[in-house]
Order: sequence, then C-alpha cells, then structure tokens
Amino acid sequence: MTYNYAHAPEDIKNWDTDKLRKEFLIEKIFTPGDINLTYTYNDRMIFGGVTPTNTPLEITLSKEIGVDYFLERREMGVINIGGSGTINIDGNEDHMVKQDGYYIGQGAKHVTFTSDDAKHPAKFYVVSTPAHTHYPDKKLPFKDALATPMGDQEHMNKRTIYKYIHASTVKTCQLQMGYTVLEPGSGWNTMPAHTHARRMETYMYFNFSDPDMRVFHIMGRPGETRHLVVKNEQAIPNPSWSIHCGIGTGSYSFIWAMAGENLNYDDMDQIPMDELR
Repeated sequence: MTYNYAHAPEDIKNWDTDKLRKEFLIEKIFTPGDINLTYTYNDRMIFGGVTPTNTPLEITLSKEIGVDYFLERREMGVINIGGSGTINIDGNEDHMVKQDGYYIGQGAKHVTFTSDDAKHPAKFYVVSTPAHTHYPDKKLPFKDALATPMGDQEHMNKRTIYKYIHASTVKTCQLQMGYTVLEPGSGWNTMPAHTHARRMETYMYFNFSDPDMRVFHIMGRPGETRHLVVKNEQAIPNPSWSIHCGIGTGSYSFIWAMAGENLNYDDMDQIPMDELR
C-alpha cells in the first residue's frame, strides 16, 4: 500500500508537472496476480485494484491501519471491470461478471477474490472508507444499478451515470460509489465544474478506446486550475477544495467514489464558467 498525503490549495501553486503527478496521480491500479492499494489522507479512503490470476487474493491490512483485520472499522465497495470472478465474504461466495458491484459492511473478517480464467482475470476495483456500524453486505448487479442519463451531444457530455452504492439503494456509513460512461463522440465528464466542500472524490479512468487515448483531468481551485494527463486505468484522489472534471481524446468511463460528511449525491457547489481560470 502506498500513501497519498493531504494538501492545502496553497501547496500546489508552484509545483511543476512532475511534482503534481507524483502527489496526485496513481499510475498503477491493476497488476495481474497482485493487489495495488493507495491510502489517501483525504477522508482516509483506501482504493485500488485486486487482480487475481492463478490463486485467490485477500486484502490483509491490519497493523498499517491499527486494527486486527482490514474491515474491523471500515466498509468497502467493489466493482469488477475485468473478466468473471468470485468474491468470498467470510465463507459466502458470490459470482461477479464484468460490471457487477458489491457492498461489504463493517466487520467482515475475510474477503477473498478469485478469477474464473487466469488469462482473462477479473479486475476488482475496491474502495474502503471508515465506518461506525455494520450494514448488510449486498451484491449490486449491473442490471440493477440506478442509471441516470445526463448531458447532450451538443455540449460533448452525453453520458450515463450508474449509481451502485447510493443512499436510495444501499445503506452505508459514508461510502458512495458508481461509474459514468460517456457516449461515443462525447469527451467532457462534467462541465460546468463543481466542488464538494463536504466530501472528497476519487476518479479511476478506464475503458479507453485505444492505447494512445488520454484524458486531461482538471483540478485545483476554480480560479487557479491545474491539469494531469491520464492513461487508461489510472486514478486521481481529489481533495474537497478541488474541482474535478476532464476532457478525453475519445469516449471513456470512470469509477467515482466519495466519502465525507453526508450521503447526499447532489451536495455540490457549482462553479460558474466565468470563475474558471
């Protein structure tokens, strides 16, 4: 597990590109046969990829976060963006095909992940946040995700937001999670931009149409923006003071995950276009 430290808005004023990328861009999410996790001090979210091949994988963090087992005081969300696989939660197994999700409540002692085919492994993207009580585990099939069409082709932001872990469908302590799919010909994931003064959000970009495709992720204060050039299957944790929007050289998808003061998906502060610099 690597660590991503929290930064004040003033910290990034004089950073060059290399420093900005080092502090905010998580370049490796999925490694076949391994687990890659990042601990961000922004709301103490842990996120990353679990990619089992020939043997099952289990997240076994304990001393690193001062507990006896990983989910002793945490909850976790999972979305599979790879091949079919299985998740085992304290002996209870569930099969997960591509795009299926799962919510795992506080207190689960052993969560293991396997793939049906090592040559086409499952890619379990996981996000964990601190929790104060247990809510029931729940499988979240893609077909049951709350789909919300947004945007239009004229503004290059026609997209569908799929809400997996959302207050209207799953009880959680603070975690919200889902993903957004842009339609062909659309590139903006959201514009006008907004901030979440009361919540942070992590983006994991994926489903790029070709290896040379890139997304320009825009962050920073509205009047002093910065950008990061992102490849397929890379992630960025956004502080609550930062905007988070992006434009791609083609259509793409991204998994979003949020944590903070509340579970109100619409709790955001819109930024007027004339305030962006």
